[in-house]
Amino acid sequence: MYSRIAGTGRFLPEKVLTNKDLEKMVETSDEWIRERTGIQERHIASDGETTLDLCEKAARNAIEMAGIEPADIDMIIVGTTTPDLVFPNMGVLLQDRLGIHGCMAMGIEAACTGFIYALSIADKFIKTGNAKRALVVGAETLSRIIDWSDRTTCVLFGDGAGAVILEASEEPGVISTHLHADGKYKDLLYFPSGVSRGFADLKSGTDFVQMKGNEVFKVAVTTLGRIVEETLEANDMSADEIDWLIPHQANIRIIEGTARKLKMPMERVIVTIHEHGNTSAASVPMALDVAVREGRVQRGQTLLLEAFGGGFTWGSALIRF
Repeated sequence: MYSRIAGTGRFLPEKVLTNKDLEKMVETSDEWIRERTGIQERHIASDGETTLDLCEKAARNAIEMAGIEPADIDMIIVGTTTPDLVFPNMGVLLQDRLGIHGCMAMGIEAACTGFIYALSIADKFIKTGNAKRALVVGAETLSRIIDWSDRTTCVLFGDGAGAVILEASEEPGVISTHLHADGKYKDLLYFPSGVSRGFADLKSGTDFVQMKGNEVFKVAVTTLGRIVEETLEANDMSADEIDWLIPHQANIRIIEGTARKLKMPMERVIVTIHEHGNTSAASVPMALDVAVREGRVQRGQTLLLEAFGGGFTWGSALIRF
């Protein structure tokens, strides 16, 4: 038994924050942001709009494309670093919102690699016969934990959600997944407080995402190059056999660096970062949905999904769509 993607979906909040808007908030420029990151705008959740709201809308779009009902789903996994509550977990909250009862539901926290981790788990549950149809979501409201006076981070991040329906199949869909992490890099990209350590005073100016950008960039390019090579070697494939690279949308220079290591032209790389910035766990499934709905990704094509996030965590998924 294998698993295959039966449907994709995404949702972005209505509010848009452009680079020109940021020029009025911090010392930066549209030209600098575009040149260094590739980002033109990002979407920001409105007051009262939560990660769960984004999850639900992306999930319903994926369910509609798959031609199923919510009751047909017997597993839910949500990858996010910005859950609505400490508990119940986001999978359970989404289960309730969709009117599903009794199936397993969980949240996964692996930063920007959260969707790849969640997809891998769902794939293994289906392959072992413990699930038949899974809803896998990556979603974030990172705007809630960004210091909007810090020009090194506020230009990068945005809010959004992406989802897929993964179902049992006699033909391979998810060919392989590869997951890694290394905690020695934990101080390069992190959020400084939490439940057991205690939340910092928001007025202190420290309870926001902290990032050492240059160091993150160097490790990301090297690490993503390695995970791509590992994925190809594990499946005895060459880069020429990949129809589309669908990378985590963190920085256009990182995306271009990964493509160069693959010797893959940018015409075969799905790039959406200009439209929504770095949406962490949501970026890969949203980019996939864009490519599917625009007709670029077609049934039978081979896709390489990859992501890298705080921790550091990183991973890939080789998929025959």
